[in-house]
Amino acid sequence: MSISVPKRQLFIDGQWKAPLLNKRIPIINPSTQLIIGDIPAATKEDVDLAVAAAKSALSRNKGADWASASGSVRARYLRAIAAKITEKKTELGKLESLDCGKPLDEALWDLDDVAGCFDYYADLAENLDKKQKSPVSLPLETFRSYVLKEPIGVVGLITPWNYPLLMATWKVAPALAAGCAAILKPSELASVTCLELAEICREVGLPRGVLNILTGLGPEAGAPLASHPDVDKIAFTGSSATGSKIMTAAAQLVKPVSLELGGKSPVVVFEDVDIDKAVEWTLFGCFWTNGQICSATSRLIIHESIATEFLNRLVKWAKNIKISDPFEEGCRLGPVVSEGQYEKILKFISNAKSEGATILTGGSRPEHLKKGFFIEPTIITDVTTSMQIWREEVFGPVLCVKTFSTEEEAIDLANDTIYGLGSAVISNDLDRCERLTKAFKAGIVWINCSQPCFAQAPWGGNKRSGFGRELGEWGLDNYLSVKQVTQYISDEAWGWYKNPSKL
Repeated sequence: MSISVPKRQLFIDGQWKAPLLNKRIPIINPSTQLIIGDIPAATKEDVDLAVAAAKSALSRNKGADWASASGSVRARYLRAIAAKITEKKTELGKLESLDCGKPLDEALWDLDDVAGCFDYYADLAENLDKKQKSPVSLPLETFRSYVLKEPIGVVGLITPWNYPLLMATWKVAPALAAGCAAILKPSELASVTCLELAEICREVGLPRGVLNILTGLGPEAGAPLASHPDVDKIAFTGSSATGSKIMTAAAQLVKPVSLELGGKSPVVVFEDVDIDKAVEWTLFGCFWTNGQICSATSRLIIHESIATEFLNRLVKWAKNIKISDPFEEGCRLGPVVSEGQYEKILKFISNAKSEGATILTGGSRPEHLKKGFFIEPTIITDVTTSMQIWREEVFGPVLCVKTFSTEEEAIDLANDTIYGLGSAVISNDLDRCERLTKAFKAGIVWINCSQPCFAQAPWGGNKRSGFGRELGEWGLDNYLSVKQVTQYISDEAWGWYKNPSKL
């Protein structure tokens, strides 16, 4: 596949700017392990420039250019961005596959979602105008009260590498719809399409400073962004360990944060299912996006009466998944994103084996692929609840399995985790599904499926999977500050103190 990675700089105040220290980071194609380009490496000095640009964008023309402009004005830019993404979909999809190893079909699907997300938040930006001055019912007739929703200000958006442009869009689109100015810091492992978003913003004439994009390492660019005194909020998607560091930095300034962190989500399969349908959803829930999904239903909890047959078919389906270069037609599993992730996942598998688990299928590099960070779809049985593979997030194509006999046991196993992002139940008994929906301690429940996601529905977790919700109207609320306005409307004096002129 002949496609080259454009040479880009940092995007600050509507312009391409070289990093002040002139550092760059190599881009490694995870399918070939070859260097295919580089990205600029921002440092604290560049963060300071980007934050200043964002701050100026909000105050320019007394806010009329962006922050206090009509939502319909901002909506026009969001729709223009969506149209450009659709126009460049093929090129952007190829760049994303090249950069992070995602099968091209998946990358193109993601880009439809990117455009759809910008369009959706354009609609919400327009609706925001209609919701301003929403009245508040009061018990006293002498007062009138209403609510204003205002942009929270300058926001720092730190995003992961598994859905490079889509995860960025989940934050950028609502932040801009709300009237905020943003600094986006994507993961250094997959930043290429986020830099192309900068070019799109330049092409559609987005007011300068409204969106600034800084690529670079977490400690050198992400950390100074999280702790910057002029950043009013941080929104982060990534590991629980990094999320904890961001919370600590933000706490020093009492800065609000929203965090979408790790997961170890369950899929509970009962004995009354269509086995092949349930097998496919089980595979999709764990092996989609090369297994690198925070919400992956990576713990299969299967009823003991169908476990043997189910696992036999699961292995057959898993062995039938096409593992190849992401650009090959029909590819359904590409490489994981980096050598570091590759080694980490293989270590998880090795540890599971040494702790006594059985590698039912997979567990190593596919024989036909000598280069690239490829790992076969891996299914692990004979797992106990104390094992690392049951308790910790792998973030790779690895599914662990336990059986259950009663509904109560299934619920206990499903909730046996420090995380609480996703959960799934597969059963033809919808009353049972409803009971499990209520019992799952997670922010998302899927019934008879796994992983569907829509811009209109809230996304987020409980426990160590973070807090706050993205997408839907909840995603917009992340970037809005609520202001109460109350007016005294009586002609009478308040009369609490004695008027000295009437003594």
